[in-house]
Amino acid sequence: MLTTQTDRKEKPTRSERLEARISKEQKQLFTKAAALEGRSLSDFIVSSAQKAAIKTVREHEMLVLSARDREVFVAALLDDTPPGKTLRDAAKRYKERMEP
Repeated sequence: MLTTQTDRKEKPTRSERLEARISKEQKQLFTKAAALEGRSLSDFIVSSAQKAAIKTVREHEMLVLSARDREVFVAALLDDTPPGKTLRDAAKRYKERMEP
């Protein structure tokens, strides 16, 4: 039976290179941390950088969404259009359920 990449749990092919100059102390710290996790230094560095990058992108996207949400919220507050029938009905149902 032939096995494919989806049958095996393989890591994606890594064809790109990344280099960085670091201090002796940084290398010692990274090496120690990698050893504590039982990983190679390269795997530890790539994994840590990827986690940090994902976190940074998510935080940035949340800030962008928050700014957009703030603009929509303020616009809704400043809009003096009366609520529509659907919203009035929903408010009525809410009051019926919440008030004894």
